[in-house]
Amino acid sequence: MYLSKILKKIICRQLRFCFVIGLLVNIESADAQRGESGQLRMTQQEIIDAKATGPTAPGSSNLSAVQVIVIHGDPSKAGLYTILLKVAANTKIAAHLHPDDRIGTVVSGTWYFGYGDKFDESKLKKLPVGSIYSEIEGQNHFAMTKEAPVIVGITGYGPSGVTYVNPADDPKNQKH
Repeated sequence: MYLSKILKKIICRQLRFCFVIGLLVNIESADAQRGESGQLRMTQQEIIDAKATGPTAPGSSNLSAVQVIVIHGDPSKAGLYTILLKVAANTKIAAHLHPDDRIGTVVSGTWYFGYGDKFDESKLKKLPVGSIYSEIEGQNHFAMTKEAPVIVGITGYGPSGVTYVNPADDPKNQKH
């Protein structure tokens, strides 16, 4: 029985590793790392060091504490895309939804993610590096970071966007 628990742990780790590697191998953009043939290979450290383009790519939360790197495709158009979200420490993202199905992978840090119509810390699940989660089309969800920043890779089929449950929570609607 002990051996079977060890084997399950090893298989789970290998599956998580394969998912992350598969995600990164299928990425064709990221100009800083892309070769002449469109191939892309990025280590976790290269992902961490990648420069963000800003918080306003379609499918992001529009928060200044969330920087976006478009790795593949164009989330504003129909088709497969992958973005990286670099989320600052101590960030709360209010309940919102996206018009497309998406899969997220935690690349670095610990992400806290929950489903529902309003931010509820009791519904958050702690997702350490290697964890995956879904953002189902039209399903409200929310997230946060604690004392450390987080990088999350998200792959979906666009066009993407974001709609907050409470429009006042959307940074685009807030006066600066």
